[in-house]
Amino acid sequence: MESAEDDPEQAWKDLQAKHISAHDILIGIAASGNTPYVLGGITAAKQQGIPTGCIVCNAHTPIAEAADYPVEVITGPEVVTGSTRMKAGTAQKMVLNMISTSAMIRLGRVQGSKMVEMQLTNNKLRNRAIHMLVQELEISAAEALELIRMHKTVKKALVAYRTGQ
Repeated sequence: MESAEDDPEQAWKDLQAKHISAHDILIGIAASGNTPYVLGGITAAKQQGIPTGCIVCNAHTPIAEAADYPVEVITGPEVVTGSTRMKAGTAQKMVLNMISTSAMIRLGRVQGSKMVEMQLTNNKLRNRAIHMLVQELEISAAEALELIRMHKTVKKALVAYRTGQ
């Protein structure tokens, strides 16, 4: 519902339903940098001691001023006014990709250049996991599949294989 972005109280209500706490980090995303929903969420989160960041596409905005860790990606006006999915949305997605990749590395879910602790929820990811194990351990696909079935993640399968478990 488009009018929801005008309600500065609604973001906090939505966040409470997700049980946000000081163990989380809230990143507000608003191309303009002044969307009331996002600003309200960041303001309320900070009042609760929750660290905040933002990704905005204009300089010196209310949301960037309110966030603990602002990221301002100055993309300039859109080619088609009102179509933020073009430059601003693409830029914000790239920043989110960088943040999530960095977080996965810091959490130890990446070894070398491989995501070794992913949820194997579809055939593409299961096949990727099998391929990683085949390459890394020089084993057959059948052996790799059995390791995945037993250990659920590439990381656990690697540890188990290497320690003989």
